[in-house]
Amino acid sequence: MCTVRIMIADDHAIVRRGLRALVESQQGWEVCAEASNGRDAVGSVEQFKPDIAIVDIGMPELNGLEATRQILKSSPQTEVLILTMHQSEEVVAEVLKAGARGYVLKSDADQNLIAAVEAMIQHKPFLTSGVTDVVLSEFLSSRTAPLDMPSGRNVTPREREIIQLLTEGKSNKEAASELNVSTRTIETHRANIMHKLGLNSLSDLVRYAIRNKIVEP
Repeated sequence: MCTVRIMIADDHAIVRRGLRALVESQQGWEVCAEASNGRDAVGSVEQFKPDIAIVDIGMPELNGLEATRQILKSSPQTEVLILTMHQSEEVVAEVLKAGARGYVLKSDADQNLIAAVEAMIQHKPFLTSGVTDVVLSEFLSSRTAPLDMPSGRNVTPREREIIQLLTEGKSNKEAASELNVSTRTIETHRANIMHKLGLNSLSDLVRYAIRNKIVEP
């Protein structure tokens, strides 16, 4: 039996330890590398060429979506499994467009991670419970035209901070904690940002952030 080599990328050491323990409890699986940010994740994949890359969507320096794009560019044979705290069809859409074939909620990792990795080994998609096969088929077959993104010049420095946190997968509460403001303040800023930029969804906001270099490419 060939060894399955897995890279784990998450900015929390305790999460990486938990994932490593779960992965290495399976016969024939090994963690060949760990990374605490997106850039290191890309570098680890370039160096070790793992079979599977387990990538947190919200990481410093390079978020999980952009890291996925760069990982697959440098190592097309590597399957990417995204971890996130948010169950949203919009986030699923961005994950699949980035090229990842796996999507697991952190809260479900203890139940779903092994099954997800097994699917990745067979080059099959795996989505966390609640996201139907119909949704998967729709995203994989969709051919939407590029969005005409507004300019980033109208965004204030504080709004740029909030956009970065939200597109890295942070919740309103987590963004509020990082910026030392109330959750209601973040909710108000978020609504104003979406209205100002004429955006309708988180996936639109992610594309806006990448195109305007609010999230580092």
